[in-house]
Amino acid sequence: MVVDVRSHVGGGGNQFTYLSGHVPCAVYSDYAKAGWRVKEKGIPGMLPPVGQLDKLIGGLGIDNHTHVVIYSAGTNALDMGSATRVFWTFKVLGDNNVSIMDGGYKAYVEGKYPVKRGTQKAKTAQFNGHLDHALLASEAEVEQAMKSGKVQLVDNRPMSQYLGVTRPPMDKRAGTIPGAANLPQGWLTVNDGGEFRSIAQLKALYKEAGVGTSGEQINFCNTGHWASLGWFVSYELLHNKQAKVYDGSMAQWTSNPALPVETKIKLSQAH
Repeated sequence: MVVDVRSHVGGGGNQFTYLSGHVPCAVYSDYAKAGWRVKEKGIPGMLPPVGQLDKLIGGLGIDNHTHVVIYSAGTNALDMGSATRVFWTFKVLGDNNVSIMDGGYKAYVEGKYPVKRGTQKAKTAQFNGHLDHALLASEAEVEQAMKSGKVQLVDNRPMSQYLGVTRPPMDKRAGTIPGAANLPQGWLTVNDGGEFRSIAQLKALYKEAGVGTSGEQINFCNTGHWASLGWFVSYELLHNKQAKVYDGSMAQWTSNPALPVETKIKLSQAH
């Protein structure tokens, strides 16, 4: 089963974009609107309850034996995060029979492969997910990792957010989790596009960022979107099976005043 998850995230499009042209046999599921993420206790973009995801996935005609291929628009790293987040969602539900189309729809069209217009209907199937906590880091687990210093914390946001120069609207405070290294999302794809970098380039960039390619690792961003991109590269491409995603990320972390934030560049309040 091929799933088109293009949405407004990263300028990927919407249902009209899908109707105008998509991979033949691909069903559509808007990453931003279909229910892949929910607001929980005021924190946006959280993983929905398993039962809710079971219904969403089954509604796409996917059961536990279906091989799923996910693609987004391929416009940039932000857009590719839609594909990696949905991929991670399948993985965290215990489904390993899932793939991502590298380069997204953009690369598919540039390859002059066949395109279909209109919609593709799917017959509802039964999907039963089982949460794999080995891929999901909680706030308490991240706090423990920060205190111990034995787990690599990786901030996959742009450097300005990591340094504390820019504060995204979903975060209560600017900065990063103390001790975290910065591996920006735009480094992971070629020219911040839709194609993942080569293994050799990724290893070189990880080394430059001070991030290991093995051992316990927790990826985070603002809401777990860019973090899924970093996790995908670590877990799938570099084969670090000890990598996890902190789902709540900085939106959750900064909302708890008891948790520290490191601001590497402190700016005055004057404009």
